[in-house]
Amino acid sequence: MPSVEERVRDTLRHAGATGWVHAVPIGGSPSREVAVGADELVVMASVYKLPLLVGLCARFADGTLDPTATVRVHPASGSPGPTGIAAFLDPVTVSWRDLAASMIAVSDNLAADVILGEVGLDAVRAVLSECGLSATKVVGGQADVEAALVRDTGAASAAEAFAMLQDNDAALTVSAYDPAFASATTAREMTRLLAMIWSDAVVDPGWCAFVRRLLGLQVWPHRVRAGFPYAGVTVAGKTGTIGAIRNEVAVVTFPGETPIAVAVFTFAARADAFLPAVDAAIGECARLAVTELRSGRW
Repeated sequence: MPSVEERVRDTLRHAGATGWVHAVPIGGSPSREVAVGADELVVMASVYKLPLLVGLCARFADGTLDPTATVRVHPASGSPGPTGIAAFLDPVTVSWRDLAASMIAVSDNLAADVILGEVGLDAVRAVLSECGLSATKVVGGQADVEAALVRDTGAASAAEAFAMLQDNDAALTVSAYDPAFASATTAREMTRLLAMIWSDAVVDPGWCAFVRRLLGLQVWPHRVRAGFPYAGVTVAGKTGTIGAIRNEVAVVTFPGETPIAVAVFTFAARADAFLPAVDAAIGECARLAVTELRSGRW
C-alpha cells in the first residue's frame, strides 16, 4: 500500500499542483508526523497574517496597545480586496481587536495593512525569533505585495497586475512567487507556531485563547475544512492565496482527541481565480495526514 506521503503527492499531482505538507499532534512526540517537503521554503501569501496577529496580541499583552481603542479606516486608503473593509463604501470606526477579527475571519487585506502599520515589522520579526521560527520571514504586507506586482509586471495599477497574474498565457516571473523575496516560511514552522498557540506558549493564555477564537471564525470552508465535513470536528485556521499559490494552515480537533496541526502549501500549474480542484486537494491532503496520525499506527 502506498505511504501517506505518496498519497499526498499523488493527490496534489492529480489536481495539477505541487505542494508542501506537515502535520503533527499538538503536545505529542515530534517523531509522530507527516512530512512532504516540510522544511522547504514556501511563500506565505495571507498566512503571514497569523504571525502578524500574534505580534498584535503581544502588544495587547504588554499594555502598549489597548485592544478596545478605536481606529478609523477609510476603504480607499490601502489595499483593495474582495472582502472586508476595502469592499465598503464608507469609512468605519472599529476597535483593534475587531479589526483583527476581520483580518482573520475574511482575510481582510486592508485591516492587515492597518494592523501592520501599527505593530511594525520589527515586532513581528521579534515574535518569530522568540518562537524559534528561524526560517520564517515577513517582509511586508499586502500593500507591499501589490507594489511589487505592479513593478514586476509593468502594470498601471494593482488591479491590472492581478489580472496579468491570472493570465495563463502570459509567462510571468514575479517576486510574489519567490520565497527568496516574498514573506516565506516552511510547513513545519507553521505547525510549530500553531502548536505554540494551542499550548499557550506564544503570548499569555488569554491572548492565545483570543487567537484560537479568531482562527475558528475563518469563513472559508473549501480547503482544510472540506476534508472534515463531520459534526463535532473543529477546524481553526488561516488561508493564503495569490495567483497560483493556495495555502492553509489549521488545527483539526476531533471530539475528545489530541488536536492536530496541519499546514498545506501549494503551487498550481494554472493561476485562474478559481481552482476548485486544488482547493479540494488541500482538504484531501489534510484529511490523509490527520487520518494517518489518528490511526494509532505510530
